[in-house]
Amino acid sequence: MPPLLLVRCAIAAVWLYEGLWCKVLGRLPNQKAIVEAVPYLGPIRADVFLPALGVLESAVAVWVLSGWEPIWAAVFQTALLVGMNTNGLLFARKLIHDPAGMVVKNFVFVILIWVAAAQGSH
Repeated sequence: MPPLLLVRCAIAAVWLYEGLWCKVLGRLPNQKAIVEAVPYLGPIRADVFLPALGVLESAVAVWVLSGWEPIWAAVFQTALLVGMNTNGLLFARKLIHDPAGMVVKNFVFVILIWVAAAQGSH
């Protein structure tokens, strides 16, 4: 088993990439289109929601690195990913490059999150 810190760094790197790089810095423009497609958000709220979500995802990276309450961190991450994936598939499926790939990758990511939680809770 790789060292717990390495597992946490891998998880945090994904959250930082998705949050800081893609959403806060706006380096992946199609994410805005995906958020705009969600009926209760739309184009006006997307400008505020997307960077706020990016800040939240970046905060999750810090939480993961801290090792604080690893089980609750895993629950939160799982719920966040399920919520984001569900909304994306329901409202913006045509804008997601590879919906099946997204689900598979996020499933693997959730497994890694729970491996870290299990290692950190001993």
